[in-house]
Amino acid sequence: EMSDVKKAVLAANAAYASDFGARGELGLPPARRFAVLTCMDARLDPAKYAGLREGDAHVIRNAGGRASDDAIRSLVISYKLLGTREWFVIHHTDCGMQLFDDATMSDLLASSLRTASYTTEGWKDEGGMGSEEGRYLRWLTFTDLEKSVVDDVARIRKHPLVPADIPIYGYYYDVRTGRLVEVSEATRAGQAKLQAEAG
Repeated sequence: EMSDVKKAVLAANAAYASDFGARGELGLPPARRFAVLTCMDARLDPAKYAGLREGDAHVIRNAGGRASDDAIRSLVISYKLLGTREWFVIHHTDCGMQLFDDATMSDLLASSLRTASYTTEGWKDEGGMGSEEGRYLRWLTFTDLEKSVVDDVARIRKHPLVPADIPIYGYYYDVRTGRLVEVSEATRAGQAKLQAEAG
């Protein structure tokens, strides 16, 4: 039996594919040669907030838009094999990653694998059949929004596989206004340095 969600997704895809046209001819490298690392939050639509169409740019998404090892893996592939030359790190206001820390997440998972609820007293879990595996993960939560952008830009900038001549811009998206707000300290940390070609 197909769920209502699955039916709706497949129906939407059929409508989308019915007039796909020339988009079937798009090349693999992103035409506008840039990449965006941003949060998976359902309120964020990078295609709309950054003016993207299919084929324009790489969009890498995870919980918090964090510069995890896996996000950096994607960015490195993005420049090394697909030619992107500028990167944006975009976090956002009212992020769920500010509502818990590693200990809270690990405790909730140890209690049960069911979905917890957020109440005025914090996170509540009905308990039963959890797992201790959550204690082995870093969840990359944060308390200070602007600092999280600075930290992620700085981590990418210092990574040995990231060329010094790719500028990395730091922003957060305001979920109340739809605006991108520059975190100037992050953009400074992400400034490109011209590289002399190694001999």
